[in-house]
Amino acid sequence: MDVALIVRVSRFFAEAAWVTVEISVLALALGLCVGFAAALAKVSDRAVLSLPARVYVSVFRGTPALIQLFIIYFGGPQIGLQLEPFAAGVLGLGLNIGAYMTESIRGAIVAVERGQSEAARCLGLGHLQAMRKVILPQAARLMIRPLGVNSIALIKGSALVSAISVVELTYTAHRFISSTYRPFEMFMLSAAFYLLIISAASHLIRTLDARFALRT
Repeated sequence: MDVALIVRVSRFFAEAAWVTVEISVLALALGLCVGFAAALAKVSDRAVLSLPARVYVSVFRGTPALIQLFIIYFGGPQIGLQLEPFAAGVLGLGLNIGAYMTESIRGAIVAVERGQSEAARCLGLGHLQAMRKVILPQAARLMIRPLGVNSIALIKGSALVSAISVVELTYTAHRFISSTYRPFEMFMLSAAFYLLIISAASHLIRTLDARFALRT
């Protein structure tokens, strides 16, 4: 193992790791917004809301994330969607993970005892008010772990954006392999940064889970 080479290129991998964090955080934020909206639509009694949500989840869970990225980045210009690689990566990863978060959020919502919703209706609360004031606060505790698993999967899956030329960890590893011909060192260094990011995310998730547990 060429330790001197690893030390020399570490700063470039650190910069790439920050890009991985940025794209993961932004995609996570988008996924949460889409996931909440789609989950609320799926539990609705109105077909005009639930049907599009079911189609969205089926499409994005039933097709490879890499293909989704290719459609958005390479196919987007044909329909007037011209995005830079970073923006295309955030949109693609966000919509993909949002489909999985939809099911996690929906599962937490339906896990809340049905009597809670009926009690809220008896108090005169409308559907949205009951959801906001009664159901979602109770469902939040049940969402933490599944959403945490999805978040970790998102960070790992962010490596896919290297295929559309986003200069993150995997792309940086390939770039240095082409000039140094040292794949072992480059991929090991990339893996080390991924492990660092995922360990930090896992710690944050455990902390949030513990705090929610104390409130229940």
